[in-house]
Amino acid sequence: MTNDDTNSADRTQSTAKTPRIRRLSTGAINRIAAGEVIERPAAAVKELVENAIDAHARQVDVVVTEGGAGLIRVTDDGDGMSAEELALAIERHATSKLRFEGSQENLVEIAHLGFRGEALPSIGAVARLDITSRPSEDAHAHRIRVEGGTATPIAPAAHPKGTRVEARDLFFATPARLKFLKSERAENQAIADVIKRLAMAHPEIGFTLTAGERNVLRLAPELPGPEGAKTRLGGVMGRDFIANAMPVEIAREEMRLSGFAGLPTYNRGTAQMQYLFVNGRPVRDRLLQGAVRAAYQDFLARDRHPLLALFLDIEPAFVDVNVHPAKAEVRFRDAGHVRGLIVRALKDALAAAGYRASTSVAASALSSFQPERSTATGFAEGTASWSPPGAVRPGRESLARQYAAFSPDGAAPLPHLDTTPSARLTDAPETSEEASAAEGDPPASPSVPGADLPLGIARGQLHETYIIAQTADGIVLVDQHAAHERLVYERMKKALAQTGVARQGLLIPEVVELDGDFADRLVRRADDLAELGLVLESFGDDAVVVREVPALIQRLDVAGLIRDLADDLAELDEMVSLKERLQDICGTLACHGSVRAGRRLTGEEMNALLREMEQTPHSGQCNHGRPTYVELKLADIEKLFGRR
Repeated sequence: MTNDDTNSADRTQSTAKTPRIRRLSTGAINRIAAGEVIERPAAAVKELVENAIDAHARQVDVVVTEGGAGLIRVTDDGDGMSAEELALAIERHATSKLRFEGSQENLVEIAHLGFRGEALPSIGAVARLDITSRPSEDAHAHRIRVEGGTATPIAPAAHPKGTRVEARDLFFATPARLKFLKSERAENQAIADVIKRLAMAHPEIGFTLTAGERNVLRLAPELPGPEGAKTRLGGVMGRDFIANAMPVEIAREEMRLSGFAGLPTYNRGTAQMQYLFVNGRPVRDRLLQGAVRAAYQDFLARDRHPLLALFLDIEPAFVDVNVHPAKAEVRFRDAGHVRGLIVRALKDALAAAGYRASTSVAASALSSFQPERSTATGFAEGTASWSPPGAVRPGRESLARQYAAFSPDGAAPLPHLDTTPSARLTDAPETSEEASAAEGDPPASPSVPGADLPLGIARGQLHETYIIAQTADGIVLVDQHAAHERLVYERMKKALAQTGVARQGLLIPEVVELDGDFADRLVRRADDLAELGLVLESFGDDAVVVREVPALIQRLDVAGLIRDLADDLAELDEMVSLKERLQDICGTLACHGSVRAGRRLTGEEMNALLREMEQTPHSGQCNHGRPTYVELKLADIEKLFGRR
């Protein structure tokens, strides 16, 4: 045997004796576990604030620097920890939040936000951790420090009742993780979002957040009960949300759902303002997103999302929160039941809203108005009053006299005012107040017959597209096409649910030419379309013939409808029933069967449209989430003209 053979045999024997599987060191184990729990500064803040909430704190103060990478300090006035508890708190899987049944931990009925015993050890493994705590029964506080997973002896300290946790130089022990952090501003926003979610779930607790020298968040404790929860939601999601939100309340067996959901016309381009809380725990769950889409599918376009905050209280045995170390996900024993509860509650809230539209619609409209500014015609800049060039601004009582004096003939009509008889809506009876106004005397009162109705009485039509109505304290502008589209859609849904959509035959069947694939799709769905009131059949290879249409739709553009339906079917799954996609097909039918822009309406037709809107649920928005009307209060209009 050569020396090379001997050395090769020794290496083989040595390799065989070296085990390939080795135990990791305690430090490596802690850093790996920390990577699952503390993925960014916001995760550390979440764990520490949840600990404070579990400790029955009534005030939680958070301070961060450098987006949380430099310092995270969480101070609370909760129960505090003794010296013995402090030593155990930094050990992995040591917790006080699980109930024991005999010698076994109960992992089914979990009543706290935390329960895994991983937060403090994980933070101590990747940061310089300093904990000072004092329970009310102790004479002084105790302090412990952990750096990179190594703890120092516990020492006495001065601190009031409660706990202060400081984490400095986050991820100093795992510097590679620092490279994955986002900008300081982005990390601060993530931290603020975490605290806002917990604050919404626990309105009885006060929260503050300071980022560097800036006070980001300051929420005072609220009184227990629905009003306190509503005030807290307004403080976090904004006052506009509360003004445009509908209360949600429903209970079924072991579950109860409460909260607030925004009107369809009050929406956003993303789903970031949709919050779900399960037993006081903020969670991110696809179940909520799916349920919200199902409830709002008749009211919003697919790229728009409503705002809402829903609180689900459920028996702990029916939900599993031990899904992920971050505890941001949950699993329900009966997910279909929970989804059905959310959909039912949201649909009931939407139905209760009736024809209501969001107040933000009127606010946006008013913000678009600007007083006329022109020095050439004598308008004072920034005001809505008129005065001759160089003249002192007159009082309101002398405006008419000044205008007459400035006019060449002393009696010229106001510019751009149509004084022809056709400009007036003749179907509305002339009141004594109107008659006296026509003779030059001011009306005795602003009362108008029918103005006490929610949407008022029609006074005219603008550009054959918009109806203008007068209410008791303002005006209403209605988009006649959008409003009628919603009314037709609701009629079709009701008819389909009760007896099916009634049909009427065409005196002359209409032939519509299409590409071969589109014609085939329509013919394959002929039975479903017949239930919606549309009867068609194949007419050669590249056409269909329409023989019957829905009876409730008048002046229907059959050819345009068929082509749009063919486009809709091209986007739908071939295995999906049209009844399941009612909002797509009925929406197309309603759009083609509604009053079009540019059609002149009589006074009776306009008022009939307003009255039906008042009686029809969801008439405040069309099928795509756009508002069907805008209400402007008289006080706001007067502000535009400088009258108040």
